[in-house]
Amino acid sequence: MGEQTPVLEMTGIRKVFPGVVALDGVDFRLFPGEIHALMGENGAGKSTLIKVLTGVYEIDGGEIKLGGEPVRISGPLQAQQAGVSTVYQEVNLCTNLSVAENIFIGREPRRFGRIQWGQMRRRAGELLARLDLDLDVSAPLNTYSLAIQQMVAIARAVDVSARVLILDEPTSSLDASEVAQLFAVMRRLKADGVAILFVSHFLDQIYEVSDRLTVLRNGQLIGEYRTEELPQVQLVEKMIGKELAALEDLEGKAQRSREKSAEAEPILEARGLGRTGAIAPYDLTIHAGEVVGLAGLLGSGRTEMARLLFGADRADTGELRLGGKPVTLRDPQLAMKKGIAFSSENRRTEGIIGELSVRENIILALQASRGWTRPIPRRRQDEIVDKYIKALQIRPADPERPVRNLSGGNQQKVLLARWLITEPKLLIIDEPTRGIDVGAKAEIQRLVAELSDGGMAVLFVSAELEEVLRLSHKIEVLRDRRLIEELENTAEVDADRIMQTIASGATS
Repeated sequence: MGEQTPVLEMTGIRKVFPGVVALDGVDFRLFPGEIHALMGENGAGKSTLIKVLTGVYEIDGGEIKLGGEPVRISGPLQAQQAGVSTVYQEVNLCTNLSVAENIFIGREPRRFGRIQWGQMRRRAGELLARLDLDLDVSAPLNTYSLAIQQMVAIARAVDVSARVLILDEPTSSLDASEVAQLFAVMRRLKADGVAILFVSHFLDQIYEVSDRLTVLRNGQLIGEYRTEELPQVQLVEKMIGKELAALEDLEGKAQRSREKSAEAEPILEARGLGRTGAIAPYDLTIHAGEVVGLAGLLGSGRTEMARLLFGADRADTGELRLGGKPVTLRDPQLAMKKGIAFSSENRRTEGIIGELSVRENIILALQASRGWTRPIPRRRQDEIVDKYIKALQIRPADPERPVRNLSGGNQQKVLLARWLITEPKLLIIDEPTRGIDVGAKAEIQRLVAELSDGGMAVLFVSAELEEVLRLSHKIEVLRDRRLIEELENTAEVDADRIMQTIASGATS
C-alpha cells in the first residue's frame, strides 16, 4: 500500500474546543480497496476526527487531501460531493418510506418533473444486487431488520459516492449472522476499490475484517499498523496507555469473589414472576454481595426480566419478595424507595438528559427519591458529584459540562454515579459496557466487582458472555423469553457451555 496514492490523507489535524484539545497533530491515511479500523478509547478523538472529515467541524490546523488534492470541507453535503459518505450506528433513514425511496431520497430520477418510479426501483434493485442483497425495494424499510436497514444505508452511501465509506459502530446492535452479512458486503465493496473507515469496539471483529488500523489516545496519534502484525494485547495496551495487568487483576478479583458463600441474606426473591407477551414466569433469588449475570441472545428476554424487577413493567403473574417481605412494585419510584436501582441499556433515550450538566444528571435519581419540594442544597450536590467524578474517573472532570459532550463510556459512568449515590441494595445494570472502549469497560467491570465485595447485590445484563462469566457468581440463561437454566458454579462454566444451553433450549 505504500506505493499507492492514498484516496484520503489527513496531516497534522488539530481541533480545539474551549478548554480541550480534541485532536493534536493527528495523521490518518486511507487507501483504495482497504478496510481501515480507527481505534481508541472513548474520548480518544475518533468521533472528532470523523466529524472533521465529514465537515461537521472545521479544522483549526492541518491539511486534508482527497485523491491527492487539498480540500477544505465545510459541511456534510460538501463531504458527500467530495466522495465521503458516512453510515452511523443509528440508521438515519426514513423507515416509513420504501427501500427504493430511501436509497434515492433527494435524488429521485425524474422526467418532466415527475418521479420515474419504475426506473428508481430498477436502479435500487441493481444497486442492492451489487451488494448481493435480494430485497423487495417497494416494501417499507421498517418491514426489514436493523441489519438490512444498515445495508440499505450503505447502498445509498455507496451510490452517492463510492470513494470513501465511513462505518461508525455498525455492528453494535447486530447478532452474529447479521454481522457476517455486513462483513460480506464490506469485503465486496473493498474488492470494488471502495476505501472503508471502520469504527468498532469489538476487537474480534476488527481483527476479522480490517487490513490496517490507526490508534488514537487523548487526541494524539499513537501509530498506524497492519492488523496482522499487531497482537490484540498490544493493541489494547496502546489504546489505554498501560499494560494489561489491571485487567488481569480484575479477572483475579472477580474469581476470588466467586468463592463467597451464597448463604448471605436474600435481597430479592421472585417466584413465578412473569408478564404475558414479555417474559414467561421465572424464579430468581439474589443475595447480598452477589453478582447474578443474565445471558442470552438478543430478544431472549433479559431486559424484560430486569424491567419487571424495577417496576418499569408490571408483572401479571407470580410474587416478589424484598428482604423476605412480599411487595408489589407498581412503578420505578416505589422500587427506588425499596432500594432497587436500574441503569437502562438505552442510555440516550432512557438514561442521560443531554441538555443537563454532569452534575444535574448525577443528582437526578437522589432528588427524585426526596421529592422535588425538598431540593438538595447546592453545596451538598457539589460534594456528592465531586466524590463520584473522582471515584469513577469521569473525564473531563467538569461537573458543569453538558453530559451530551462526554464520550459514551463517560456518559455510562455518569449513569452509574446517578444510581450509586442512592445507595441501593440491588443495582440492575443492563448492557453497561455496550459501545464503550476497552479501558472504560475494564473500569466498569472493576466497579461491579468492588460493589459486590462491599455487599451490594448486582443483576448484570450483557450480550458479551466472557464479561458475564468474569463477573458473575451465578448465571441465568434465557432463550425465547424463558429462563431455561441457572448455572451456579461459574468457575467451571465457559462460553461454549452457555451457548450449548441456549442452542438446546432445554429447561432445567
